[in-house]
Amino acid sequence: MVFMAEHDQDDEKQSFEELTKELMSYLRGKSNKDPFVPLSVSIPKVDPPEAPPLLKFELKPKDVKAYLDRFVIKQDAAKKVLAIAVCDHFNHIRSCQAAGSCGHYAKQNVVVVGPTGVGKTYLVKCISELIGVPFVKSDATKFTETGYVGGDVEDLVRQLVVKANGVVELAQYGIIYLDEIDKIAAQVSQQGKDVSGRGVQSNLLKLMEETEVPLKTPWDINSQIKSFLAPARDQKETINTKHILFIVSGAFDGLEDLVKKRVEGSKFGFGRQETPAHSHHVMEETRTEDFIKYGLEPEFVGRLPVRVYCETLKKDDLLEILTESEGSILNQYVDAFRSYGIEVAFLPEVLDAIASAAFEEKTGARGLATVLERLCREFKFELPSLPLKVFLFTPECMTSPTEIIARIRLSVEPFEAVYYQHKLDVFEQNYHLAHNIRVKFDSEVRLMIMRLAKDQALSIDQAAQNTLHILEYGFDMIKAKVREKEYEITLNVIQHPDRYLEQWVHEGAGTKNITPSLDG
Repeated sequence: MVFMAEHDQDDEKQSFEELTKELMSYLRGKSNKDPFVPLSVSIPKVDPPEAPPLLKFELKPKDVKAYLDRFVIKQDAAKKVLAIAVCDHFNHIRSCQAAGSCGHYAKQNVVVVGPTGVGKTYLVKCISELIGVPFVKSDATKFTETGYVGGDVEDLVRQLVVKANGVVELAQYGIIYLDEIDKIAAQVSQQGKDVSGRGVQSNLLKLMEETEVPLKTPWDINSQIKSFLAPARDQKETINTKHILFIVSGAFDGLEDLVKKRVEGSKFGFGRQETPAHSHHVMEETRTEDFIKYGLEPEFVGRLPVRVYCETLKKDDLLEILTESEGSILNQYVDAFRSYGIEVAFLPEVLDAIASAAFEEKTGARGLATVLERLCREFKFELPSLPLKVFLFTPECMTSPTEIIARIRLSVEPFEAVYYQHKLDVFEQNYHLAHNIRVKFDSEVRLMIMRLAKDQALSIDQAAQNTLHILEYGFDMIKAKVREKEYEITLNVIQHPDRYLEQWVHEGAGTKNITPSLDG
């Protein structure tokens, strides 16, 4: 006790500046940066951030949908709904900025419903690449009512401010996307307390309507100390959520059964209703009452006036995703082999088999990744260590990968030849589509193109294009007179292009594979 009293007396003799110096000295020992500023040091006044420039948004709903079509297969209804909602949102922002104030506006918050793997998240991800305001994506399951066990929903709004580099005036027009929203449907836990369902919905209600969210949380010690130490500034302390657009999505497993039960009515007695004659999906009949029965609060559903359903993907849809989508998972695997200096390709029948196997997985487009990983696993492990630069996936790769790898160890040349022959077949098809001229390389020319590709380190397409370059000026004249004719490209044609082109032009329409009888 005596020691404590003496220690208190010594503390009283120290000036506040000395205490600050001791604290700063201690902190410098812990970090290279000074997290605190001593009171005796004057802090220069920081000018408030300038107002964001007027938003230049000239896209129309059809433009947004056209962009989404490049990456997402099907889901036209969802594309249209999201395109309209985003365009309306941006046009509203532009009007607010131009007028300096905003009139009455009802936000078109969207809920996207659909089974797993149909592109719900990918749709919004692609839209985020087009937007010019802050965009935040999160999983609804990470939040709890109190924010102690999990996250606080207000952190979503603060993340918008971070994405806007601290410009609140821009963040207040941002877009928040919440996935797995069906997982916060009200449920009673074993302890009788719902910490992640109804409570989270209630907290989200305030954000989705209009509320002021503090930019600093009470438990953020660093922010509070900085605010205390810094002089008063002309800066905002809150952000208003009135104009923040919310897009939520979820699989809503079991919701379809609720809709069917209501639409079809009782199967017996007078209460039975006839099934609608029109052939659209039953989920298009979803109403507010169905979401309420599922476990969402009426007020919460009311804040989501725009609702759209993503349809289940069929096998042909998965094949189209694999071959047509710019974001196809197939490109990722091609790039993975390319990083080892190996060019790979897939036969059409292999891609068809991949789509069929993925459809059996019942996980939508995610099944493609599962099947591709299973197919490519052994080849990704073995091929980088073998002297192979090109490889073609054939149906045999799906059934006997070990045997194929064993044969590659003996000789790579047969596998290279198969790859090049396939690439030349594809080149012929693409050349016809691009130039309306059918060409067919004979075996000698194919060997010549393969050697050219190897010797000059060209792709097979580049080597084939260089081979045909001397004929293209004549092909322009031929295709104007002759339709759907196939021209066989031989060594004689390559060596004497003028003679052959002249004869082809004069012959006009004739039988296929005409080769003039000219001596070498």
